[in-house]
Amino acid sequence: MRKVKMINRVSIDGYFASLNEMTGGMDWFVPDNDVDKTTHEMVKADTLIAGKATFELFEASWPPVLQDPNAPKELKALAQELTDMRKIVFSETMRKSDWENTEFYSGDITEIVRKLKEEDGSDILIMGSGTVVQQLTNAGLIDDYVFIMTPVIASGGKLLFKEVNQNELTFLKAKSFASGNVLLHYVAAE
Repeated sequence: MRKVKMINRVSIDGYFASLNEMTGGMDWFVPDNDVDKTTHEMVKADTLIAGKATFELFEASWPPVLQDPNAPKELKALAQELTDMRKIVFSETMRKSDWENTEFYSGDITEIVRKLKEEDGSDILIMGSGTVVQQLTNAGLIDDYVFIMTPVIASGGKLLFKEVNQNELTFLKAKSFASGNVLLHYVAAE
């Protein structure tokens, strides 16, 4: 069975995004290429799950990188990887995109993800998408939780686990980086 793996940057006080729409909620993130490389090596995904807001941010960011002749080759490679992935977008209003390999769903998210997990393929990735993370956590459908703990107290924004029941997680590993970011990897307890 395929695994659903969540990767999210979080502030020390539990926020995964600010309310600043101009920055996509990422204004307090501490960028770090070593963190990005490490998380990329941890997940070999062929499917990306996203909510509407996260998908719109990705769609506005990644396809243009492929068209930019001045974009660094590493960024172009990531943009191509995301473009090639099957993208499952949960939205009650959005129905189409020009970004290839994109599918839209509404309704019972848990049933759709259960079916995805039973299909052949590699990991299923979630980044951002707080409401999706909350619903799938409550349904016990996320297998791995990878947090990039950012050295900031955000003091407001979007909480990653706002409407979530208590869940037990099993610690796998931690890794600190010179930037002050700390990667924490947990799996859902059996």
